[in-house]
Amino acid sequence: MSSSEESSWISWFCSLKGNEFFCEVEEEYIEDEFNLTGLGSQVPHFREALDVILGMEPGSDVPDEVLEAAETLYGLIHARFILTNIGLLQMIEKYVNGDFGNCSRMYCENQLMLPIGLSDIPGEHTVKLYCPRCREVYTPRSHRYHRIDGVFWGTGFPHMLFMVHPELRPAQAAQHYVPRLYGFRIHPLAYQMQLQCAQRAREAAKHGASGHGHGHGHGSQHGSKRTHTHQLLKLESELGDAIRAGMKEKKTRK
Repeated sequence: MSSSEESSWISWFCSLKGNEFFCEVEEEYIEDEFNLTGLGSQVPHFREALDVILGMEPGSDVPDEVLEAAETLYGLIHARFILTNIGLLQMIEKYVNGDFGNCSRMYCENQLMLPIGLSDIPGEHTVKLYCPRCREVYTPRSHRYHRIDGVFWGTGFPHMLFMVHPELRPAQAAQHYVPRLYGFRIHPLAYQMQLQCAQRAREAAKHGASGHGHGHGHGSQHGSKRTHTHQLLKLESELGDAIRAGMKEKKTRK
């Protein structure tokens, strides 16, 4: 790489801390006006910003609003460039090198991730990370990425990469966390049943307190106690059913 390339605005911008997710868009791509179609209406100071990207040396005296526009314009061009064959190859190199980080989900086994946007409209969401193994989206751990617009990668980048290079797409994670209690798998309906029982118990207690307040005497208190006892017995029975269902499922799997 020549010294002029090393000092280009693009190289300088991509080397900044927090811009590690960007690749270097080729100047030939930016110079082709077809690739910039529609961007003039989205970015203020479009021509000045374009001149900054293509001709300015880092450290030159440029108004802040133009420099900000240049960063936005470069990001929008970047979102288009990384969908081209050359752009995909650059991003694949960064992906393989682990520049985008690893998935924190245990069953994904440190699967490498890719940057993605949740919207193609500027200003709606910051950049996220997509795990191709669990097929989920995560917020980057470092706060320095929390200010970068996700539109600079777009909503389709990871999917385009795996469409063009399907050999790089990992198999979907087969294992999932299974909640257990005393070693037994918790039935999916167990929490719902427990919540319903707790709600009924609260309603019974509320009615019991209301009845006592109206002077129904000891009979009301005894009725309230019987209701509580009945609710607790029913709760135990339903939880027992849920545990037995989990045991049955466990035996079936064996």
